[in-house]
Amino acid sequence: MTFTIAIDGPAAAGKGTISKAIAARFGFDHLDTGLLYRAVAALVLNGADPVAAASTLTPDHLEAGNLRSAEVAQMASKVAAIAGVRRALVAFQREFAARPGGAVLDGRDIGTVICPGADVKLFVTASADVRARRRYEEQAAQGATDSYETVLADVRARDERDMNRADAPLKPAGDAILVDTSDLSIDEALEQVTRLVRDRLPRDR
Repeated sequence: MTFTIAIDGPAAAGKGTISKAIAARFGFDHLDTGLLYRAVAALVLNGADPVAAASTLTPDHLEAGNLRSAEVAQMASKVAAIAGVRRALVAFQREFAARPGGAVLDGRDIGTVICPGADVKLFVTASADVRARRRYEEQAAQGATDSYETVLADVRARDERDMNRADAPLKPAGDAILVDTSDLSIDEALEQVTRLVRDRLPRDR
């Protein structure tokens, strides 16, 4: 059986946490597609050409230790706006989505470009202020010294790039279900998404 769940949304909306938990709950494989772009970004920061880096990306590149840094995140947003980079990574993502047993992919164009035929499409979002607060607290816990105002500016700048890029802009698929986590705890968000997925699963699951 193949069963694909596409989860899109902006940075720090909670889609990664939700995706991992849903994959674990239903026994599906999970791919954080943002890691693909972060891995390319890390290579670019080391001097690689973006399209060449994307074309030769391997699973080992996803294990690099610096992929969660703010510098890599900002560069990831920039390389993701390059059409050639996106094209080079499409096949990797679609092959993952077709794995037998079910797959959850989270990113920014899964429901619109990578898996338009996904069995479940979700768009997980939250206000920019809430997302910036989450990101600020996460980074502060890791020792970062950026102010909340700086993090908020970065979140808004990334939203602007992601939503207005010419190729595969961030937007909900026409048939995606909106999940706004601004006022939800993680448990509340997971319960809501679990119900949505369970309603779409084949009866023999």
